[in-house]
Amino acid sequence: MAENDGPERFAQVLGEAAIDLWSELPQEWQQQLFERAVRLGHKTERDESLREQLAAFLHNHHERTSAR
Repeated sequence: MAENDGPERFAQVLGEAAIDLWSELPQEWQQQLFERAVRLGHKTERDESLREQLAAFLHNHHERTSAR
């Protein structure tokens, strides 16, 4: 295992894969993944807007909702 193949690297590439496949995931999986990401990412008061920021990001990158 290479030096940069730690948990952070795996989390990064798994997250990138989820974003890439987002529009192909069933809506129930999207909702579960979104809610889990909000819970895991909400560590401080500064993260209060994470839900809105993540929703806007996904909306802008989702094939059915982006203005590509």
